[in-house]
Amino acid sequence: MTGNEQHGMVIQERDRHLLRELSVMRVIDREQAKIVASFGSTTRANARLLLLTRTGLLRRFFLGTSGGGKKALYGLSAKGAQLVDMPERGPRRRQDESLATDFFVQHQLIVNQVYCVLKYGAMPVAGMTFHRWIAFHQPLTSGLRLIPDGYVELATPAGIVAMFLEVDLGNESLTVWKEKVRNYLQFALSGECERQFGQSRFRILVLANSDRRLLSIRKAISVSTDKIFWFASLESIAGDGLFAPVWLRPKGEERLPLIQETPCSTATNAEESQRESRSTAISAGGVTTQSFVRGTM
Repeated sequence: MTGNEQHGMVIQERDRHLLRELSVMRVIDREQAKIVASFGSTTRANARLLLLTRTGLLRRFFLGTSGGGKKALYGLSAKGAQLVDMPERGPRRRQDESLATDFFVQHQLIVNQVYCVLKYGAMPVAGMTFHRWIAFHQPLTSGLRLIPDGYVELATPAGIVAMFLEVDLGNESLTVWKEKVRNYLQFALSGECERQFGQSRFRILVLANSDRRLLSIRKAISVSTDKIFWFASLESIAGDGLFAPVWLRPKGEERLPLIQETPCSTATNAEESQRESRSTAISAGGVTTQSFVRGTM
């Protein structure tokens, strides 16, 4: 049996792409699979995910929802990882296991939503493109207990914007956050970011599960620094968008867009307005207000 055929199933490049992305995203639901694999309909997505599961390329388990139902989630199986020559990463859940709650999965689904917006969504600034994303499975450096939720680079007309991501669902104490701040500041001063990523400057994007939680984290961080950290609530980016002027710095109350438009990009706004419908494509494709706020879809 060839690598493109598994138990009578012809493996398409779209399937391989989905499996490779699962090694990065660790766990996905149907709506995220639709975005990543460009499924044109829910029916088609359901059918393909079921076939990939029955072929043994995906592991499936179920998570309870707020409405009392349950939703299917998918991880990369050992067989799937071998097929695309990628590491098998993700939650170790039994096949078809049902869970009432799972904080790791809920957290990862929100990280994935940010990833989908940045990689697969329309960019609101002319000339800006997704450059790369790195998922971490060990500390940034051996001397720091610091494992970000992700690292992204966006290529803009003004240069690369490098950002680490921290999603907070209220499970970590402020003591933990103070240690994170010390570690990020040490990382910034060490020059290690330029050695590892080729970038001398970076931001830390902090997404909190409520405005109250955001205020607490900001207050704790502002004691140590008024730089490099950017804050937004999950609700605000769900309602207005990740790039909208919803971001706060450690001090001050001015809300800023994630990326400032340059004169070069502003000059091409007339062309971009013709593609305005693409700005809402992510919402149509599954990245919704409810999915960001709840952390599941």
